[in-house]
This record gives sequence, C-alpha cells and structure tokens, in this order.
Amino acid sequence: MKKIILITMLLISIPFSVACSNLPAAAAAHEQAIVSTTAPQTLRAYNTPLTSISTVKLSNQEINDLLYMREEEKLAHDVYVFLYDLWGLPVFNNIAASETTHTTSVQTLLARYGIADPADGQAQGQFTNTDLQALYDELITQGSLSLGDALKAGAAIEEIDILDLQKTIANTTQTDIASVYENLLAGSNNHLRGFTGSLQQQTGETYQPQFLSADEYQAILSGTNAGGMRFGAQGQAGGRGQGRPNHN
Repeated sequence: MKKIILITMLLISIPFSVACSNLPAAAAAHEQAIVSTTAPQTLRAYNTPLTSISTVKLSNQEINDLLYMREEEKLAHDVYVFLYDLWGLPVFNNIAASETTHTTSVQTLLARYGIADPADGQAQGQFTNTDLQALYDELITQGSLSLGDALKAGAAIEEIDILDLQKTIANTTQTDIASVYENLLAGSNNHLRGFTGSLQQQTGETYQPQFLSADEYQAILSGTNAGGMRFGAQGQAGGRGQGRPNHN
C-alpha cells in the first residue's frame, strides 16, 4: 500500500493534452527512436534454456519475488496498453510490447520451478495481488488526467521496477533467475529514459524522480541502453557511447 500512497503523491496534473492526430512527425520519430532498442530480442538469449525443468528448491523469498515480479511486469504492460489506447503516443505501445516479453520471461521461470502462475486466466487490468490491483487502478486514473500525467505514470512504474529488481537480484542464489532479473533491469532503465525523454519532448517538463535518489536517476539517464545509444540528461537521443517499497 506504501507504493499506492507514493504514486498518488507523485502524479501531479499538468494542463497539457495532445491528440494523436496532432503529434508532429518529428516527435513521433523521436518516440520510436527512444524505445526502438527496448525490443524483446534483449531476452532472446536465455528464453530457450529456461524451458527445462529445475529440481532446485527455491527459498520462500525467491518464490514470493517471482510471483510478484510476474504480476508487476504484467501491470506495466497493462497500464501502457491502456494509456496507448487513450493517448495514442507510440512510446506506450512500444514499451508495452517489451513488457510482454518481460512478464513472459518471469512466467517461464515459474514454469521451470513448478510454481503456479498468479497471472493465469487474468484479463488485462486484473491481478491476483491486491496491492498491485489497487496500484493499477490508481495509475490508470492518474494517467487519464493528461498526457503529461500518463508519461509520469510510466516513469513511476519504471522507477519502482528498478528498485524492486535490484532487491530481487540480491535475494536469489540462482544464476538463471538473476540473469532474467538483470535483463529486466536493463529494460526498465531503457524504459525510464524513454518516458522521461518523452515527457520533455511533449510537455517541456523535466521529470523529477520520486523513488530513485537523484544520483541513481542521473546515472541511469546518462547511461547507455541495450542497443548502445546514449541518452543525455533529458533522455534525448545522443551519440554512441541504478530501499524500494517492500512488496512482502
């Protein structure tokens, strides 16, 4: 519930709205460039080996983390699909496609370790975890206020994901699980740059981190994404060149 309160404080309505039909061609191209390297191929390398069944007994913490991450990645996907349908901005659609691969990768781990999938049979916007269900409801409400609020919602999701993934990586002793989490973390870094760059592009507003420290946030913005494209302080594409809210 701590996340929900923080998200409510985070998303401040701004008087800005852009219809999809009015999005300039240059801005649309910029949105595509920001997230073009966050595509599912970043996870291709380890999806196939993970299909084998493991006899390793995971700790309760590792199991709980997998269950939570499965639905947290689904939440990101479902929110972005909703926001794309509402605002028509390509960044939401592109990152939603990446989140499909993220949540499927965690689903593969669940199957490998014989853990029931909490997202099985759940429709878009539906979650077994009640905290995530409440968070989803809050995010789509806030993201409906304006395009700026929608982009802030996306950035907030990625900040939370980054902190969650950092902790879950530290919680596991299994190399395969850690590898998946590390790839998801790289994806979330890319997505955060995409949303904050889009916020600057669309509204002129500089995003202020709400969950990451200022130093962590700046390190992510000035880092290099999975495709080798460097992003500057405002998330703009440039030359070539990480205590989360507790979910337990």
